[in-house]
Amino acid sequence: MNCTRTWNAKLECVDFAEAENPRRIVFRTCPRLERGRLVFQMGTASPELAVRAGKVVAGDVDAIDVNSGCPMHFSMHSGMGAALLQTPDRLVDILTALVRDVGGPFGIHISVKIRLLDRDDPEPTYALVRRLVRTGISCLTLHCRTTPMRPREPVLRFAMRGVADICHAAGVACYLNGDVVGPHELRGLMDAHGVDGAMIARAAEANPTCFAATPQPWRQVAREYMQLCHQVDNSYINSKYCLAKFIPGKHPLHQSVARAKSLDAIQAALDQQLDLDDPPARKRRKSIDSFDSESKPKRQVTA
Repeated sequence: MNCTRTWNAKLECVDFAEAENPRRIVFRTCPRLERGRLVFQMGTASPELAVRAGKVVAGDVDAIDVNSGCPMHFSMHSGMGAALLQTPDRLVDILTALVRDVGGPFGIHISVKIRLLDRDDPEPTYALVRRLVRTGISCLTLHCRTTPMRPREPVLRFAMRGVADICHAAGVACYLNGDVVGPHELRGLMDAHGVDGAMIARAAEANPTCFAATPQPWRQVAREYMQLCHQVDNSYINSKYCLAKFIPGKHPLHQSVARAKSLDAIQAALDQQLDLDDPPARKRRKSIDSFDSESKPKRQVTA
């Protein structure tokens, strides 16, 4: 709500920056690449504030999803995330307001993500879903864990078919979430639970190429990700956060990346460590660099 929208001609992106600190980019989107496929997920505890925030980005996104499934303290302590499952009237009001004041006027979809309410009895979850699908939303996602459950605990999908049936009766699409690792699972999940699709979270954070037929190894993912970070001038803080998800937990690169204070420093740490991991690749790269410096004509590059 406190951001100013500007067009970034250099990157061909739309930037939303803090009005009082224009250098701090809160949200950036590239219409050429993302138009038609960008869902903006928000955390909110207020219908009025949700609408105000939604109107800021509505012209540049294709859907707005309300996250009422996040179990983290930073979200729940202010009534957002999974805390909304304990205040269903407020959640209904938020979705109704977004559909009426943002979704309709801007022609975009409004959706919601929830969690399982009881690990043994599906009825409380069914009762909530029946209320939510009457708000005018286009899609509902069920994360098949209760709020207290941690990611290491296996998902509970016993209520998924019933939730999908309720959604479909109201003309609402239904997605499944939790322990989905790749698109190769999708057909089986759709057949088993009657859902329209699935949402992937941790698997995509760990390796975004999980959507491909042949996922790439993390070292290749890290290199390509840093190329993209340089191309779009991504925040080094966000770059470190995402990169840390790709790197195996005990790998020495973790500490090197954590100490970096710029994109260039992150890149240097990445190159140094990956060369140590793969000496033949280091030799090839040095050979290429030597050839380039000796054989290629010098040229001046201006930004």
